[in-house]
Amino acid sequence: MTSAADTAPAAPKAKRDRTHYLYIAVIIAVALGIAVGLAAPDFAVELKPIGTGFVNLIKMMISPIIFCTIVLGIGSVRKATKVGAVGGIALGYFLVMSLVALGIGLVVGNILEPGTSLAVTDAVKEAGHAQVDAEAKGTTEFLLGIIPTTLVSAFTEGEVLQTLLIALLAGFALQAMGPAGAPILRGVEHIQRLVFRVLAMIMWAAPIGAFGAIAAVTGSAGLDALKSLAVLMLGFYVTCVLFVFVVLGVLLRVVSGLNILTLFKYLGREFLLILSTSSSESALPRLIAKMEHLGVSKPVVGITVPTGYSFNLDGTMIYMTMASLFIADAMGTPMSIGEQIPLLLFLLVASKGAAGVTGAGLATLAGGLQSHKPALVDGIGLIVGIDRFMSEARALTNFAGNAVATVLIGTWTKEIDKERVNDVLAGRVPFDETTLLDDGHGGETRAEVPEPGGDKELARA
Repeated sequence: MTSAADTAPAAPKAKRDRTHYLYIAVIIAVALGIAVGLAAPDFAVELKPIGTGFVNLIKMMISPIIFCTIVLGIGSVRKATKVGAVGGIALGYFLVMSLVALGIGLVVGNILEPGTSLAVTDAVKEAGHAQVDAEAKGTTEFLLGIIPTTLVSAFTEGEVLQTLLIALLAGFALQAMGPAGAPILRGVEHIQRLVFRVLAMIMWAAPIGAFGAIAAVTGSAGLDALKSLAVLMLGFYVTCVLFVFVVLGVLLRVVSGLNILTLFKYLGREFLLILSTSSSESALPRLIAKMEHLGVSKPVVGITVPTGYSFNLDGTMIYMTMASLFIADAMGTPMSIGEQIPLLLFLLVASKGAAGVTGAGLATLAGGLQSHKPALVDGIGLIVGIDRFMSEARALTNFAGNAVATVLIGTWTKEIDKERVNDVLAGRVPFDETTLLDDGHGGETRAEVPEPGGDKELARA
């Protein structure tokens, strides 16, 4: 018994050490990618499939992880009204924060006026119009697209909201089955453990993916694009930083009593992953796992995180605001406040139709301007060169917004274990990087919750 107890703590320590080396390797790979992109741009662009392949590996895990998380969360809660309350609060919060992000971008964009010194050439116009053909969906098509063709196609097509719908239906069905649904929940729990273990294995390819992604971005844009559009880029980055640390930081402190820097330190590896791949989706599965480990209940995590990835795009809101003002100034047709507000409200709605599309920020901006103010489409080519660099700030801001939103909504719905939050953020309850799950944190209890007396918060063991 003693030897087993001695052996158990030793293994996790060794595994955690190995994951530290993994993320050090990611940092080195990013530096090498930048160097290769600057030294051999043509060769670096050819490395793009490496980064794309890694992101696609992560994306293929998103649907099963979301399905398992939501089914276990909802199926284990006896009151359906609790799930409805979480969804309603989440959507209301997302709308308010999107408007706040638009407002901040509006103020900064009007102060900087970064596009006044640029000229629009025929080549720029062609590049702008090419973006209108991007794969962005209209709002009606987007809403109808939430319904999958078949029960299984939600998983094969990789649509997050389709998976969310199927998982909600399955969760409510299991909830209605009561104790009879417990064996199914146990089965789903085992599948979840398998899926997270596969994800942990995929993460070992992160350095290779990061190298390919960063090299391709650096090689395709180069320093010239960065110099000519530095004001817009810096202004956008500063605006994102202000939004995250002032707006979100104050909200998190007032509502949950947490320091945003402490939360971000806990999510440091996810931020590094996003920075190296320019995709917030690459960190979605890990955000779900880490928010549950933090002490937020499974229903709150399962609903807030996937929905937030489609509806809580704070970084994209700021980007579209500043880019619209930049393009209008560069075209020599600056917009008055009366023209800016309707356009931005239109883009607020349009952005929901491009959720999950690669390059969604630029695609949505192009589609929105084409529908609402076609004359500005010519100027979109001005920002094509630096869009990938700005997409990193968009992705980091979107991720930060969804992490904070999960904690806030957990606090408002009283579905968060504050004592555990303090323990996790203080480092007393480390996250298991090998399984991405907590064996001793609500593990076997989840499948037994539908039995009498099971109306408990799933965040508590």
